[in-house]
Amino acid sequence: MGRATRRSVRRGKHLTVAAAQVITGKDLSNSTNLVLEMIDNAAKAEVDIVGFPEGALFGYTGDARFWRTVAPEAFAAAERRIGRRCARRRIAAVVGSAHRVDGKWLNSLAIFDKKGQVKARYGKTFLAGERWCTNNRAALPVVELAGTKCCFIICHDVRYPELVRLPAIAGAQLCWFCSCESGLSAEHKLSAYRAMPIARATENGIFLVMCNTPADSRNLQRRGTSHGNSKIVDPDGNVLAEAGYFENGLVTAKIDLSKADRQIARRSVNDPTIIGDWLRRAAADFIEHVR
Repeated sequence: MGRATRRSVRRGKHLTVAAAQVITGKDLSNSTNLVLEMIDNAAKAEVDIVGFPEGALFGYTGDARFWRTVAPEAFAAAERRIGRRCARRRIAAVVGSAHRVDGKWLNSLAIFDKKGQVKARYGKTFLAGERWCTNNRAALPVVELAGTKCCFIICHDVRYPELVRLPAIAGAQLCWFCSCESGLSAEHKLSAYRAMPIARATENGIFLVMCNTPADSRNLQRRGTSHGNSKIVDPDGNVLAEAGYFENGLVTAKIDLSKADRQIARRSVNDPTIIGDWLRRAAADFIEHVR
């Protein structure tokens, strides 16, 4: 290893990331205001990229009337406000939103760079019973944010490891996992909910930021709430920072990207195994690189 390479590995590349754990509702204007407030708070904390829960702009509502009457322009207007705030604050953001493709809604993430531009969108690939939206069938985006290659999954997607493995093979060092999972009353699911995001980081050798909706202490059955526990996981599976069940706020950590060497993801295609060639072809065919 040459001198310059040793120096770059030793110094690494540090990035401050945050998960915004917040309860929103189906009033897009109010929800957008909460997102903007969290962006301001993240910028004050010198965060480079902040992520929000699944459906942050609409409170993850599945109300049929809402989806019959809401206009795509309402989401576009909300995203313009967020883009302007990201540009003003010089911060990137991953925000739970929705958009239409071929006349059908997708439960999606709007991915903003520090200039406030929507660099890409990711639509939820594996639905969890939602009837208002359809499955994503587009390529999986690997997006460069704050100089870092990122990939994305939404809630039920975390159960399908390929959605992280293929982007990691393609170079992603940081996964944004945005969710609004079952609430605290579904106690039998909590162990798996904790294990899966940790596994997705460890089995690829990358960082993962989980952005989940908290529970409402006054009403555990409230729609659009979950169980909290938003967290930041390092490539060894260690939880660097984590929220509780009920709190609204930011979970932040400064991460060293030199540790996200993608060792396991790279071995899956470099070692002479029966699946290496298949994974290599799949990563080439199904990944969209966005710079």
